[in-house]
Amino acid sequence: MSATPQTVEESGSAAEPRGGWMDAVGSFVRQRPLGAIGAAIILLMMVVAASADLLAPYDPLATDYGAMLRSPGGHHWLGTDAFGRDVLSRMIYGSRTALMVGLGASFLGATFGSIIGVASAYFGGRVDLFVQRVMDVFFAFPVIILALAVVSILGTGVGNVILAIATPMVPRCARVVRSSALSVREMPYVDAARAAGFGHRRIILRHMLPNVMAPILIMATAFLGEAILLEASLSFLGLGVNEPTAAWGLMLRGAAVEFAESAPWMAFFPGLAISLAVFGFNLFGDSLRDALDPRLRTQ
Repeated sequence: MSATPQTVEESGSAAEPRGGWMDAVGSFVRQRPLGAIGAAIILLMMVVAASADLLAPYDPLATDYGAMLRSPGGHHWLGTDAFGRDVLSRMIYGSRTALMVGLGASFLGATFGSIIGVASAYFGGRVDLFVQRVMDVFFAFPVIILALAVVSILGTGVGNVILAIATPMVPRCARVVRSSALSVREMPYVDAARAAGFGHRRIILRHMLPNVMAPILIMATAFLGEAILLEASLSFLGLGVNEPTAAWGLMLRGAAVEFAESAPWMAFFPGLAISLAVFGFNLFGDSLRDALDPRLRTQ
C-alpha cells in the first residue's frame, strides 16, 4: 500500500524538472509578448553572429573594384559599398562586433558597478559619502561625452571601445545596486555573518551581492542595447572600431553624405540592423524588469 504513493511521488518529482524551463518560457511568452519578440530578435542576432562563416556569401574584407556601388540584386542581395565589398556579408559579420562590444561592455560595467555599489552600501559612513560624490562627478558628463573622452585617451580598437563604453555604465549601475544593497545590509543574515567573524570581502561577495542580482541582471540587459548604439556612434565618428573590421557604425560612416543619394542602401541596411538590435534588447530588458521587480510583477 505504501509503494504506490511513493511511486507516484517519485514519478511526479522526476517529471517536474523536464517541463520546468519549458513552462517558464511559455509563461514568459504569454505574459510578456513584447519581451518574447525582443528575445527572438536577440536570439536571431546571436545565431547570425555564430553562423557568420556559413551565412555570409562573400568575404567581408574582400574588395572588388569592378563591382563598386552596385545596387541590391543579382549576386549582391544588399548591394556593395564604395570598395566593392558585399554589404550583406559585412552586416552579418558586423553582428559579431556588435555583440562582442555589447556583451563585453555590459559585463564590465555591471560587474564593477555592482561591486562598487554593494561595497558603498555595506561600509556606509564616509566611505559611502566619498564613493557617491565620485559617482556624481561621472554623472555630470553625458554618456557619449564620457565615452569619447575615454576612447580619446586609450585610442581606438575593440578592446578600448569596450572599456570606453563600460566606463559611463559603472556609476549608473553602482547607484541602482546601492539602493537595493542598503536594505540587504540590514538583514539578519548579514548581522549573523558579522557576528560569526566573516571578513568584509566574504560578506559582500557571498552574502550581499547574490541578493541584489535582480537589478544587476536588469541593468546589464538594458546596457546591451545602449552599448551597441554607443559602439556604432563611436565608429561613425572614427573613434571606435578600425577599418577594415566589419562593424555597423563603420558601414554608416562609409555611407557618408557623398553616397546618400547615389547609394542609399549603404546606410539604410546597417541603420536598420542597429535599430532592430537596440529595439530587441530594450524590449527584452523592459520585460525582464517587469518580471523580476516585485513592485511591477503582476499575478
